[in-house]
Amino acid sequence: MDLERSDDQELFRETTRKFLESTAPVSTVRQWSEKEAAGYPVDWWRRGAELGWTSLLVGEADGGGSVSGNGLADLALVAEEMGRLVSPGPLLMTNVVAAALSEAGTAEQRAAVLPGLVGGETVATWCLAEPGRPACGGEAVALEAARQGDRFVLSGVKGPVEAAAEAGHLLVTALVDGRPTQFVVPASTPGVTVVPLQGIDLARRIADVHLDGVTLGPEHLLGEVGDAAAQVERQLQVVVALQCAMMAGAVDEMFTRTVEYAFDRYSFGRALASYQALKHRFADMKLWLEAIHATTTGAVRSVGAREERAAELVSVAKSYVGTNATVILQDCVQLHGGIGVTWDHDLHLYLRRVVQERSLFGTPEEHRERIAAGMGL
Repeated sequence: MDLERSDDQELFRETTRKFLESTAPVSTVRQWSEKEAAGYPVDWWRRGAELGWTSLLVGEADGGGSVSGNGLADLALVAEEMGRLVSPGPLLMTNVVAAALSEAGTAEQRAAVLPGLVGGETVATWCLAEPGRPACGGEAVALEAARQGDRFVLSGVKGPVEAAAEAGHLLVTALVDGRPTQFVVPASTPGVTVVPLQGIDLARRIADVHLDGVTLGPEHLLGEVGDAAAQVERQLQVVVALQCAMMAGAVDEMFTRTVEYAFDRYSFGRALASYQALKHRFADMKLWLEAIHATTTGAVRSVGAREERAAELVSVAKSYVGTNATVILQDCVQLHGGIGVTWDHDLHLYLRRVVQERSLFGTPEEHRERIAAGMGL
């Protein structure tokens, strides 16, 4: 939790929390995960967009704007609140694509795509990962876009991709002559096939995106050919910082519930929380939780300010949060005893959310390798 929030940010956070609690409590999220193809009703996402969820990383000229002047810090508040209620919705993916288009898109691309994203009418997703490859770093992308005159042909598989089946536009990262290049691809383009996958997180949808001879013109390019390395790095920093905020919210909520349970649950005539051995476990968990918040806040601030150390700090955060969030939640399961492993208890929903987020866009191990590579080790 960032302790230096402005009054406007606090109001924005409270508004988001009240909206989520009133429209999508965990019981409702469970129902949506079974009944809604996307994991949420389209109208619900549109109402969230009206609160500003999809415009914070978009320039004012394109219909966006932030609450505090730091759009990423504002968006991290939404991500944290969504983590607290394991909320569905393509928050991370839509925002990272909207930010990329706002910064590097042509006037035509921005006019065609951004109004729908900002208004919540459509969603978009980023196709970076590829099966069997690291989810971040220089080896993450092997998909080649072959030149055919002034056109490009893509053939390969991207995945896992979050919200691919719901997306109206795909931001595809590929290589042209071995150099990173990005394309804005309408999901309806011939040759694009989305194959849904069974994800761990019940409220979020993932899929593989098959590209079979997808032919794109220069109008689909985001930026210049072979000049997307900085774009990709920026997008990765943004999405990982938001992942950490979402995991921090999820862990904070379930740790709070577990402490409350330990005071309410009696064993041999004493509250569970009164046993010395468990006090030590709670103290360790609290220490890890505070460090999760601290590393996440540091990463969000650094990425938002575009500091030189942003890449290092965001990898530090993903490594620490991804590792310790799962440890804390596993301890919460144990401290709940038998009820903690039942389907009816909410614990597994939070653990599923954290496990899936720690795996997408680089595992903790892969981010430690990024840190080591940056240090020249």
